[in-house]
Amino acid sequence: MNSAVKAALCFSFLLIMSNVETTAARFKSIDYEISGRVQGVCFRMYTEDQARKLGVVGWVRNTRRGTVDGQVQGKEELVELMKHWLSKVGSPSSRIHQAKFSNEKEISKLDFSNFTTRY
Repeated sequence: MNSAVKAALCFSFLLIMSNVETTAARFKSIDYEISGRVQGVCFRMYTEDQARKLGVVGWVRNTRRGTVDGQVQGKEELVELMKHWLSKVGSPSSRIHQAKFSNEKEISKLDFSNFTTRY
C-alpha cells in the first residue's frame, strides 16, 4: 500500500472516529466477492486483520471458482472503508481484478461477534 493510500485511509478513519459520538449508529451488511490473484497470497489473513483493525464483523473464505467471498457488517462508515480496502488494497501480493458487492442493506443488529475465516 503506497503512502498516499495509507494517508487517505488514516484521515478517513480519524474523521469517522471523531463523528462516532455525534451520529446515531447505523449498521450495514454487505456480501462481497473478489476476483483476481486472491488465493495463495494471504488475502484471507489480511482481510481478517483489516476487518479487526476497523472493528467490523463477518467472515471471509476461498471459493472453488478461485475467488474470495464473504460478508461484512458494522457501522456504515466502517463498512465503506472495508469495501474500499477489499476493492483497491488487499494483501501485498494480491492483484484485485474485480470486486462485486451485493445484498447491501441496513440492519438493526450485528449477526456476528467477530470476523473469521471460513473453510
